[in-house]
Amino acid sequence: MGKLFGTDGVRGVVNQELTIELAQGLGKAIGTFFGEGSVLLIGRDARAGGDMITRAVESGLLSTGVRVYEGGFAPTPALQYAVKTLGYDGGVIITASHNPRGHNGIKVLDKDGVEVDREKEDSIEEIFFSSRFNLVSWNKLTYDVMREDKVIDTYVKGILSHVNVEKIRSKNFKVLIDGANSVGSISTPLIARLLGCRVYTLNANLEPTFPARNPEPTMDTLKESAQVSANLGVDITVAHDGDADRAIFVDSRGRIQWGDRSGALLSWWASKKEDFPKRIFTAVSSSSLVQEFLSKFGIEVIWTKVGSVDIARKLIQEKGIAGFEENGGFIFPLHQYVRDGAMSFALMLEMMAEEGVSSAELFDRLPQYHLVKSKVDLKPGMDVGKIYATVEREFGSGNHIVKIDGIKIISKDFWILVRKSGTEPIIRVMVEAKDQDVAEGLSKKVISLIGGSS
Repeated sequence: MGKLFGTDGVRGVVNQELTIELAQGLGKAIGTFFGEGSVLLIGRDARAGGDMITRAVESGLLSTGVRVYEGGFAPTPALQYAVKTLGYDGGVIITASHNPRGHNGIKVLDKDGVEVDREKEDSIEEIFFSSRFNLVSWNKLTYDVMREDKVIDTYVKGILSHVNVEKIRSKNFKVLIDGANSVGSISTPLIARLLGCRVYTLNANLEPTFPARNPEPTMDTLKESAQVSANLGVDITVAHDGDADRAIFVDSRGRIQWGDRSGALLSWWASKKEDFPKRIFTAVSSSSLVQEFLSKFGIEVIWTKVGSVDIARKLIQEKGIAGFEENGGFIFPLHQYVRDGAMSFALMLEMMAEEGVSSAELFDRLPQYHLVKSKVDLKPGMDVGKIYATVEREFGSGNHIVKIDGIKIISKDFWILVRKSGTEPIIRVMVEAKDQDVAEGLSKKVISLIGGSS
């Protein structure tokens, strides 16, 4: 049996790996899994092929006797919040999140709005590959796809309920929102206006081919955003990915701040708002600064595999203040157990307002490390296990080795993480050190090593 689900949903290039036949079959498998009479919510981001894939999935769902409501264009966390809050049995989101332009995907939600766990993914895959679909008789196919119009409004109200609205309004913050030409452009500017901000937007028109930048917010793709931020002199900039579950910030000095830096600050702020166990969950790809900073406040850091599904489920089972990834995905349990870019933005504004300092001053409270992220195409014949073994042999002697996800080598002066991506055919390489030159030199060495290990 093959494998459909990656780190977070089923993804691929539209009309190549992700065909309408696959989408319809997956719709039938999802409908069979949830069962006849279940009520599911479906929505999408602005990616090319989104409408086509939505219709294919909907036809598959309807064939199994599932009732389908369509939420239209909306951020992934907005649809997740609607599933949980409006009482749906589950949901489906057509999105490839941060993946490159030509990709799209299908994500399945449980009734709590969180992506279904790995066991349920396996069950859906088994139904798909065995074609064990529950196709109902013609006289039960009496429901059309219906419209759900409360997704955005419900979501916005939910976010505002968790922050001190009047305190934020009193500051009249000037903000820049980079919506990545997708659905974050719908809700985040609305939230900012309701919080009394003077709002500037960049890449805020919905464009299915992402003409301005690739949808993943990175140091490279956000160079223009950072320059505009500095030119406008805004208090803070937030940049989303394609489905707006991530938020990468540019501070008031025009510096791009990576997601584990914002995650550490937001976790500290969440600890002042929540009466949960004083621990956070973050992936092995996060910076050493997380532990260094949060330990000052008695907050334990628990390392996990990369992937929001794993972090969210651990957070639900074991309880804690927050969960996050270094890519800008932050989970705030008081709101919902999923990454939420707009919620992160509102919390950051609240922290700035309550602390009475600029965003730059907040980020300057953190230890300084230098992170270099790169990737190597996973070509035919490359043995991932052999790559990990080569990295361990080269760098492992005398250092701490973590094999939760890929291989992480931790030295007193640096760490290296090499892991196969769960969403793309690439090997991700991350190197962090307190010295920029050391980080860059090690990154080049690791990439060269991987290239020679195939």
